[in-house]
Amino acid sequence: MFNFEEELKKLPHSPGVYLMRDSHDDIIYVGKAISLRNRVRSYFRESTNKSPKIEKMVTKIARFEYIVTDSELEALILECNLIKEYRPRYNTMLRDDKTYPYICVTTSEEYPRLQMVRKMKKDKNKYFGPYTSGQAVRDTIELLQKLFRIRTCRRVLPRDIGKERPCLNHHIKQCYAPCNGLISQEDYGQAVKQVLEFLNGNFTPILTMLEEKMLAASEQMEFEEAAYYRDLTASVKHVADKQKITSSEMQDRDIIAYSAEDFDAVVQVFFIRGGKLLGREDFHLSIVPEDTGREILTSFIKQHYAGSPFVPREILVQLPIDEQELIEQWLGGKRGGKVSVLVPKKGEKNKLVQLAEKNAKLILQKDKEKLKMEELRTVGAVKELADLLELGNIRRMEAYDISNINGFESVGSMIVYEDGKPKRSDYRKFKIKWVKGANDYSSMEEVLRRRFTHGLEERKELEEKDMDLSLGSFTRFPDLLLMDGGKGQVNVALRVLDQLGLDIPVCGMVKDDNHRTRGIYYQNTEIPIDTRGEAFKLITRIQDEAHRFAITYHKELRSKGQVHSLLDDIKGIGPVRRKALLRRFKTLEAISQATEAELAGTESMNEEAAREVYQYFH
Repeated sequence: MFNFEEELKKLPHSPGVYLMRDSHDDIIYVGKAISLRNRVRSYFRESTNKSPKIEKMVTKIARFEYIVTDSELEALILECNLIKEYRPRYNTMLRDDKTYPYICVTTSEEYPRLQMVRKMKKDKNKYFGPYTSGQAVRDTIELLQKLFRIRTCRRVLPRDIGKERPCLNHHIKQCYAPCNGLISQEDYGQAVKQVLEFLNGNFTPILTMLEEKMLAASEQMEFEEAAYYRDLTASVKHVADKQKITSSEMQDRDIIAYSAEDFDAVVQVFFIRGGKLLGREDFHLSIVPEDTGREILTSFIKQHYAGSPFVPREILVQLPIDEQELIEQWLGGKRGGKVSVLVPKKGEKNKLVQLAEKNAKLILQKDKEKLKMEELRTVGAVKELADLLELGNIRRMEAYDISNINGFESVGSMIVYEDGKPKRSDYRKFKIKWVKGANDYSSMEEVLRRRFTHGLEERKELEEKDMDLSLGSFTRFPDLLLMDGGKGQVNVALRVLDQLGLDIPVCGMVKDDNHRTRGIYYQNTEIPIDTRGEAFKLITRIQDEAHRFAITYHKELRSKGQVHSLLDDIKGIGPVRRKALLRRFKTLEAISQATEAELAGTESMNEEAAREVYQYFH
């Protein structure tokens, strides 16, 4: 039992990060502090003025832990990493985890290349971006190849010059083929210089050059070549039009604004590079109504820039953020230069922030219905089911299904839903070992007994070692057990749970003659369910998913040769003994019914191997 009074006394006066855990041992909140002792103790003082969100969170805390750091800045970085890893319930969470593409000109090489990258490194190469679309980057690189014929290959030059023939890009006039010495390093360098000018937004010389070539080709009646230059001119203008001038200061900056309603928020970011708007992106956050605008913007900036390889010189926001000096110091360290977080009050910058806020409001309104529908079909459906069964809070549900292969061997599937969504990392599959024939009830009993016995053993072992229970693969037990069937399957589950001393509600998913769900069986009563309701749809999805998972396992077994693979699972039985047994007994069923003496009398078998086979089936 966690002793709060004793543990609070042990807290150090050091900077660090603290983690709050609930009764399921899930991390529900991550925070940082200059003094862990002062900050963590404040949660449990009645005199401390706490927000409604924090008040609610404190009632859920079953224990806490902490990590000491050398400085507040280190604590900030660790906090960002832990929030991203654990996605705690009471932290304002950024739902998106996006990476942005860049155009990289490898100026560190003697013959630079063009490439798309997702991470900007501190090297001698030139990076342009970030762009909000990978396709936009690919289109721009293709245009640059047509204009300047810069290579994109990975050949090491000048070491590999002349070792291979020029590639297709040279033949379609998209590469000067420096790999074969068809252009001097000086001339190639001039082409690279033009590429850099283009990417920096200097389009005028390029457009002038293309128009001159188009007119010259037209005068010489080379209309196909003139059309080629006309199309290139249109492509350059298209890129130029996209990069509208938004600032005369030619700086890199991000414009950030938000809009929030109930449990949802949208943050809009405008990316301005070299004074030009390269793109914009919207991010969805999960919040609680008590979150303030400062908290939303602060949480977003921490999470967004923790995973971003590029930090601009200026970040313009609509409201002041918390811990501004510390965050500016952290961002400056990532950028390698000063970073300012500003709240513009007037002029061009203020208009840009207002525009970002307007866009955020429009996106939130647009996605509001979509987000509500998603919540209705997941969390809402679970609540509807809990109300129907008169149960308290349901979060985790486990469903089981039994399927037969060729009428003999059976497999069991266990699927897990949390908050109305499948949690596939917790899915499990079972090959039935103790049951002969196609006996669904006995097979289900075996699966449930193995699952919960394993879970109890793991819990005991971890508790003895004073280790985190979440480390076990079977230690999390469900709030509701869903059986694919009616009274019979429910009674099997209740019997197993009673024998193991577990108190978990069990509900049966009853189907009609057409194999469609008609109701749910709970506490010896079949309860009708509204077929138009979200609870019914959720149960149907769970049934289908349990069946699909079992069928998938069937296919895996068939592809591996399920009869042979079962014998392979027995200790001491390799390919030679497996073939000998099948030659003598012909079928797996006959092997399972043979006596120990009959098995030992088989070619290549001995008494020890025969005993292993016999005990496996008995």
